[in-house]
Amino acid sequence: MRFLYHPERKNISLAGVLYALGDPVRLEIVRQLAMKKEQCCGDFDFAIAKSTMSNHFKILRESGVVLTRKEGTQHINALRSQDLEKLFPGLLEAVLNSAEPFATSSVVKQTV
Repeated sequence: MRFLYHPERKNISLAGVLYALGDPVRLEIVRQLAMKKEQCCGDFDFAIAKSTMSNHFKILRESGVVLTRKEGTQHINALRSQDLEKLFPGLLEAVLNSAEPFATSSVVKQTV
């Protein structure tokens, strides 16, 4: 089984979190996780390459925004809301509230 790196709370940086949230696809992933709490990688319906999606999840995970756990062949993702709120109070809520809601197809058009 491949090791999935997750930074400890004390190693999560504001710059890393803001970088991860700065991409429209990653922001939409975070928005969906905020609404659904947990979601498999395959449940996200983006018309982009699987390797590109994997890279987006890696950036979110390694920046400390999401926690990924393996269940069989599935990768289950959840926001690290409590860690982010403890380190950067109000940041996640502010970003999600201020970002324009858009459909998945809009995300693809912006990133292609």
